[in-house]
Amino acid sequence: MERIYLTQEGYEKLTKELEYLKIVKRKELSAAIEHARLLGDLKENSEYDAAKEASAFNEKRVHELEDKLSRAEIIENLDTASESVCLGAKVKLLDLDSNEEIEYCMVGPDEANPADGFISISSPVGRALLGHKENEEVKIQIPAGILKYKIIKISR
Repeated sequence: MERIYLTQEGYEKLTKELEYLKIVKRKELSAAIEHARLLGDLKENSEYDAAKEASAFNEKRVHELEDKLSRAEIIENLDTASESVCLGAKVKLLDLDSNEEIEYCMVGPDEANPADGFISISSPVGRALLGHKENEEVKIQIPAGILKYKIIKISR
């Protein structure tokens, strides 16, 4: 069984989504299905079909979330003694081409959001940074070209 790595915040976000889907959304969809039934013939009732489809989608998402949360490992609990880039590390980089500083938090794929500074350890940039230490320069091949970074700081 493959582990899913999440930050505490990511775990709580998924837990809240699951709770919402199970408690609130299920009731809303059940009411929508009941309302559609009252409209008559179910064979040609598009509202009923749409409500049933939405309910099935909701249940699929509930099962996905339950599975992820059952396999989740909170990354704050991982070894904090590492001096190199690893899962859960915050990495401050200097772009050697633009002299711009960038900061990323290394997370698992389920929590990645590059726009907010969370990059997946399985992304090209994340994979290339793993294992490197402060003051090392890293060249990363991406489809748009080559990124050149210097690791300024690694923290937890």
